[in-house]
Amino acid sequence: MLRKRSLGLLRNVFAWVLSLLMFIPLLLIVLNSLKDKIHANTMSMALPRKLEWSNYSVVIKEGKLISSFFNSLFYASVSTVLGLLLASIAAYVFARNRTRLNRAMYLFVILGIAMPINFVTTTKVMQLTHLMNTQLGIIVLLAVISIPFSVFLIYGFVGSVPRELDEAGIVDGCSPLKLFFAVVLPLLAPVLVTVAILNFMGGWNDFVLPLYYLNSSDKWPMTLAVYNFFGRFQVNWNLVSADIVLTTLPVIVIYLLGQKYIISGMTSGSVKG
Repeated sequence: MLRKRSLGLLRNVFAWVLSLLMFIPLLLIVLNSLKDKIHANTMSMALPRKLEWSNYSVVIKEGKLISSFFNSLFYASVSTVLGLLLASIAAYVFARNRTRLNRAMYLFVILGIAMPINFVTTTKVMQLTHLMNTQLGIIVLLAVISIPFSVFLIYGFVGSVPRELDEAGIVDGCSPLKLFFAVVLPLLAPVLVTVAILNFMGGWNDFVLPLYYLNSSDKWPMTLAVYNFFGRFQVNWNLVSADIVLTTLPVIVIYLLGQKYIISGMTSGSVKG
């Protein structure tokens, strides 16, 4: 018993230490976002001598952060909905009709989790489809990239939905689409919320795809707005840090709201059980 308690205590200490180490980069950015230009250039963990809240107002005005915010929100939201819809339908078909062809297609889809992006081929495809430097192109890319992992997560959850519900829906005259959207999809809410949070965070934080495929700064998301504070011979690290903090805040809010929804759903489910 004493050994088990010691192991549990060591695990908790390790988890706390690891959490604090993960928190250090964020703390570094927050501290330097509140310093003046000279002291922020050292990028140290020292506390600011004077809180420079004006850094945030400068970033919002000069960094076009308002338009960048709505661009990021548009890209992340639409790509999340599109990717979630396609992934949930695919996962449902693969899980319910376990033929050899569907099994092979499922394995082919989830192979995308490990396969790297071939940017040369992707660029050629984007050029042929006239999606270069378009908002639709970024949305399609973000949605497609999220599908493999989304299918992987939803596929396992579909197996917990009783097949008797499908049979009851067919007896009641439901079409395949109505059966999926009216009967099965509501039961997938817990995993769909989890996948939506992960996909939204991935779409919001994506830096490489907008960098490669968006040439117009008016279409840049918040992750690229940081370039407005990189000069040829100097970098305003106080403004860069403030920009990073403002870019991170929406993701934290979405994550906390999603976690609250999941926990409340689990709590209500256990109470009903």
